[in-house]
Amino acid sequence: MQIHLKIIGVLFIVLALIHVIFPKYFHWKKELSSLSLVNKQMMEIHTLFIAVAVLLMGILCVCSTTEIVETPLGKKIALGMGVFWFIRLIVQFFGYSSKLWKGKLFETIVHIVFSVFWLYVTVIFFSTAFGK
Repeated sequence: MQIHLKIIGVLFIVLALIHVIFPKYFHWKKELSSLSLVNKQMMEIHTLFIAVAVLLMGILCVCSTTEIVETPLGKKIALGMGVFWFIRLIVQFFGYSSKLWKGKLFETIVHIVFSVFWLYVTVIFFSTAFGK
């Protein structure tokens, strides 16, 4: 289980760092220009804090693998992260419109890759939480 947590940790760190390119990739300067200042800044700041939270989860998984697997507190943390990422998995299918990816090769691949990743993360965290 520890190797899976380390893999997840590294992937979380990469995912957090990828957030740096979001404003340019998604053309936020143009796309968000029509929003009120508060809505624009909420989008930017919430994205920053999501990236920070994912980065910290990644660091925790890489640096505290043994504690997550072997301690009661670690198992509770794993349970909490399992619930968090399970909700994220559900949002992948019911929060985003299929119009965003259906019929678009790259977007469909991204949708599938992240669906599998959220499932993998959820299974590993729940297995860690409920395993011996």
